[in-house]
Amino acid sequence: MEREATGVLDRTEPQRTAGHAFSIDLHAHTTASDGTLSPVDLVQLAGQRGISVLGITDHDTLDGIAAARQSAADRDIEIVPGVELSTTVTGAEIHILGYFVDEGDSRLVDTLAGFAGDRRRRIEKVIARLRAAGIPLDAADILRHAENGSIGRPHVARALVKLGVVATTDEAFERYLKKDRPGWVPREPFSPEDAVGLLANHGAIPVLAHPFSTRAVEATVKRLIPAGLRGIEVHYGQYTADQRRELESIADAFALLSTGGSDYHGPNGREGRDLGSVQVPEAAWQRLRQAGVERGIGA
Repeated sequence: MEREATGVLDRTEPQRTAGHAFSIDLHAHTTASDGTLSPVDLVQLAGQRGISVLGITDHDTLDGIAAARQSAADRDIEIVPGVELSTTVTGAEIHILGYFVDEGDSRLVDTLAGFAGDRRRRIEKVIARLRAAGIPLDAADILRHAENGSIGRPHVARALVKLGVVATTDEAFERYLKKDRPGWVPREPFSPEDAVGLLANHGAIPVLAHPFSTRAVEATVKRLIPAGLRGIEVHYGQYTADQRRELESIADAFALLSTGGSDYHGPNGREGRDLGSVQVPEAAWQRLRQAGVERGIGA
């Protein structure tokens, strides 16, 4: 299947290989941000798992998309170009996914580069706080392992595991990196309305990621629709069937798109986030795809 070189939507249907189910994962990270697999290795794994549609949604950067698309060119995988933005409101983190971003949009790329700089400064403060608490983290080593990508707390969590301070990255977050823990550093102010508006103004489709992390899903949705919110992540790796049904009802009530994905960050990542582990309905993907067409992506 022919694919474009930028964030233009490919309107052709992905081919289905005999013996492979049509599997969709619209939320995955690479070494361009805080994932542990390169874009090429992530696409290779997706192919092994029979994934036909893969969303590349790194934090605050589009850098992994081109390599993923190139790797997918000779496989039956359609790459959905995306990004994930982090915001805060009243103490809660709210993440916004943007689908069908345009890697050729220099203004968006420059804005994201500024966010990535904020991330790096925050992580430097996190490391300093943990060192002050007696944990001998090597700041240069952690920053180097980010491979010049968009760094985040998972990089610190992996360093804590490597040091033997904790057994898992989940434990690292629980004991050291969550709010009110020794390594907590608040983000730079950036509202979810601004994130949604930024993505919408640059032609992307804004979607509320892992909605239950907002603590008040319906109120958050009502707040963000006027800014341009188009969907919510109903089919999320760590959610139960009952939670997904609740989110589907909210999406239906507000005429929002339903998306889904694993939030995969690599092998030995956080529990419930294995690549391709979430059953995302093909109809949900097709509606998202059609929304891209209706926005004139590629027109």
